[in-house]
Amino acid sequence: MTITIRALPLIVPIFLATPIAAQPLDVPFDTYCPPDAQAACFGAATVIGLDPNGDGFLAVRTGPGTQYPMIARIHNGDRVRTYDARGPWYAISFGPEARLGWAHGNWLGDHYP
Repeated sequence: MTITIRALPLIVPIFLATPIAAQPLDVPFDTYCPPDAQAACFGAATVIGLDPNGDGFLAVRTGPGTQYPMIARIHNGDRVRTYDARGPWYAISFGPEARLGWAHGNWLGDHYP
């Protein structure tokens, strides 16, 4: 009696190897900082002042204004990097994946691009 063993190819679903696409920004901004930059390319801020009895989050949007879609929520104590400002809105990166978006500066303490 002969037993034949065939090796089956390992199939890895593509969605496991593909990064999740982030919501594209309606108003993109540059986060590039040259390695030889003499000045800071970005600032830092902390989310502060949100009413714990209110929504409890600061909306991150695809552009600098409430007319743009909300793509994420950040909370009191969250740290963000700031890159640009348009009026009271700041271009930010946030979270462990350094996602990009826009947030209103009223709730960003110690912000400076």
